[in-house]
Amino acid sequence: MISMRITFAIFLFISAIIISECNYGYITWEREKPKISVNEYFTTIPDVYVAKATYNNDINNTGWAYLELHTSEDSNDEQQAYAAGYLEGFLTRDLIWMHWNNVLKGFCFNKTDVCGMIEEFVDKNEEYLSTMIEKHPQDPYWYQIKLYYIQLEGLTFGYNEATKDPFEILTIRDIIWINMLGDLDDLVMALTKARASVDQMLFGEHCSGLVKLLPDLSDLYTSQVTWNSYQSMLRFQKMYMLKYKMFPGSNQTIPGHKMSLSSYPAFIQSTDDFYITSAGLVVAETTIGNSNRTLFENVHPVGQVMVYARAMVATRLARSGHEWVEIFRKHNSGTYNNQWYVVDYKKFKPRTAKSAGQVKPGLLWVIEQLPGYTEAADLTSELQRTSYFPSYNIPYFPRVFNLSGGNVRVATFGDWFGYTTNPRAHIFKQKQAGIYNLRDMYDTMRYNDYKHDPLSRCEQCNPPYSACNAISARNDLNPANGKN
Repeated sequence: MISMRITFAIFLFISAIIISECNYGYITWEREKPKISVNEYFTTIPDVYVAKATYNNDINNTGWAYLELHTSEDSNDEQQAYAAGYLEGFLTRDLIWMHWNNVLKGFCFNKTDVCGMIEEFVDKNEEYLSTMIEKHPQDPYWYQIKLYYIQLEGLTFGYNEATKDPFEILTIRDIIWINMLGDLDDLVMALTKARASVDQMLFGEHCSGLVKLLPDLSDLYTSQVTWNSYQSMLRFQKMYMLKYKMFPGSNQTIPGHKMSLSSYPAFIQSTDDFYITSAGLVVAETTIGNSNRTLFENVHPVGQVMVYARAMVATRLARSGHEWVEIFRKHNSGTYNNQWYVVDYKKFKPRTAKSAGQVKPGLLWVIEQLPGYTEAADLTSELQRTSYFPSYNIPYFPRVFNLSGGNVRVATFGDWFGYTTNPRAHIFKQKQAGIYNLRDMYDTMRYNDYKHDPLSRCEQCNPPYSACNAISARNDLNPANGKN
């Protein structure tokens, strides 16, 4: 969560956190290949490097590991990308292996036919990507796609370089699979032709998001909270400072060269998703899913880029919310269907004792994605009118809501699935009105009083409440033998 005052201060905060018990690593380029060095002292990092990083695994104390990764603009982009991945893979090897075992190792058990279809899809998709990269070497979009995959390749080789047990070696495809976890469920739905009933296709709620403009224009807060399964709780706070150029031969560094993100081991993107960039943007989402089975016919391996790569490319290239939306909606894969909200802090001037606050058009852009369809709008005026924009896994745009099966869900299961009638919609409306400072914002986003808040009640449930009916949703707190 950030406010106008601490948008970029978070980078400094992360650096301060990870001073104790750190590993410092760097890569130089010798004889056409990377040479890695790791030690416990920051002062040993030379002035000339391709990549350098500070890494601290503090999960047992704080619940988080921390990685700060820099590349040097004195090296070419491809060397930077490979070295960035290599260094991260080498330093974080143990967490990568743990995370792989936790979330993916058994994924294909009794599903070899499905996994075979996924492999074939990814083969065709990578062939398409390679063709486009080759055909458009000067296009910033395809150039960043190229660097993204070089970084993944570097991460794989760095991980394997640090791995002593041959049974723990991972392939580049393994690393791609773990990065496309967000896309995976929708990809399975698209590739398997079996019919599914509506209740079988209902999606879990993982996130709540809020953009809050204080009525006196003294500040602007952006936040996201998420819950996930315990097997996914190896968490990373990462900061990337990658000095990539827009395209080969360009003198212009990508706008999002500096990026803070919450993430996981082996991921070179967030997947939560929560990004803060040097372009002054905060990018976040909550998943809206899709229970309209017919839409998955629009998912194809050729002509599309999956979200795990597409979102990162947009975040690296965009200078504004509008640019982010236009870059992201290109080559829509229809997998990992989310409601993204992009806040451009350059469009906001906070009120001070000497000057009035100012909000410019383009401050808040929202885009929602479904297979074969995206819809986006500048919702700045709506934010000014209401002072807040909430996000809680239900589409905002009526056409997206109906296309994704929202009307069918409401008709079948009731108001819980309605945009304005969902419990979190009511709770957000009530709680945001009491936000006057950053502490209020923290308290709102962490709010879950499901046993006492009447808005968390579920009359059809036994017991008659649900921990999912809260801003900080916690479905894991519901009793396993309950009926909610």
